[in-house]
Amino acid sequence: MFRHILVPLDGSKLAEAALPASASLALALGAPVTLLHIIEQDAPEEVHKDRHLTEPEEAKAYLAEVAGRAFPADAKVSWHVHTAAVDDVVRSIVFHAQEEMQPDLIVLCSHGRSEVRDLFTSSIAQQVVAESTIPVLLIKPEEEAARAFQLKEILVPLDNESVHDASLPYAEELARAYQARLNMICVIPTLGTLSGERAAAGSMLPATATLYLDMKEDNARQHFQEHLDDFKQKKIAASAEIARGDPAAVIARKAAESGADLIVFGTHGNAGMEAFWRRSVTANVARRSEVPLLLIPLQ
Repeated sequence: MFRHILVPLDGSKLAEAALPASASLALALGAPVTLLHIIEQDAPEEVHKDRHLTEPEEAKAYLAEVAGRAFPADAKVSWHVHTAAVDDVVRSIVFHAQEEMQPDLIVLCSHGRSEVRDLFTSSIAQQVVAESTIPVLLIKPEEEAARAFQLKEILVPLDNESVHDASLPYAEELARAYQARLNMICVIPTLGTLSGERAAAGSMLPATATLYLDMKEDNARQHFQEHLDDFKQKKIAASAEIARGDPAAVIARKAAESGADLIVFGTHGNAGMEAFWRRSVTANVARRSEVPLLLIPLQ
C-alpha cells in the first residue's frame, strides 16, 4: 500500500521533524521517497523563524542536502522543486500528490506546542488532510525530538460497525513491517457524553438511549471478534477493547497508557475542512495527544 512517500518541506527545522519518520518508513517498507518544495509567491523572509527558501536553485540544493543527511545510503530519495511561484501552497501540494507524483503517503509535521490552539484551524498540514484523498501521517515536533520513529504499538480506533475498517489494511501493513502489535479500540458514548441531537434524544428517552448504546457495544464486541480471529490466522499480534465515555478523551488516554507509537484513524476529510476539524474525534484526539496520527481518507 505504501509504495511511494511524499515529504513536503519548506526549509524550516520544524518541517524537518517529518524526516525521521519518513526515513524509518522508507527503510521498513522499501518505499522510495520524494522531497517536495513549493516556491511561494510573495513569500515571507522567514518561515517558523528559519530563512524561507524562495530561489529554485537554493531549494534544490537544500533538498539534495536533506536527502543525503536524513536518509540511509540505500534509500531511494529524489526531490522536486515547483519553480513557478504559487499563492496557494496547500492546493499545489495536493495537486502534485494527486495528479503528478501519486504517492501512497504524505508525511507532514504539524505546528509546534506553542501553536496548539490553531493546530487544526490554520496549518498547512490540516488543510492537506482535509483536501487530499491520500493518507497523511502527521508528526508533532515534540514527539520527534524525544525519540526516533519506531512502531511497537499501533492503536486503531474503530466504530461498532465497519465504517472505519478501511484503515485496518494500512495498520496491518505497518504491523507486519515493524513487527508491531495492533490494539483496536471502540468507544461507546455514555448518556452523559452524547452530543447534539443524540444528547437531546437521550435526555428525553434515557431508557431507549441506554438500550441503543448497549446494542452498539454488543455489535462492537462481535465486530472485534471477527477481526481478532482474522489476525490470529495471519499471525499478527492484536488485541481489542470496548470502552465507554467521551471518544476523544478515552482514545487519547488509551494511547498514553498503552505507550502507542501511532494512532491510525479513518477520516471523512471530504466533508469540508471546517466541519471535519471542528466536529471530528480525530482533531480532538490530536489536541490531547502527542502521538503521531496516520489519517486514512474514507471514500
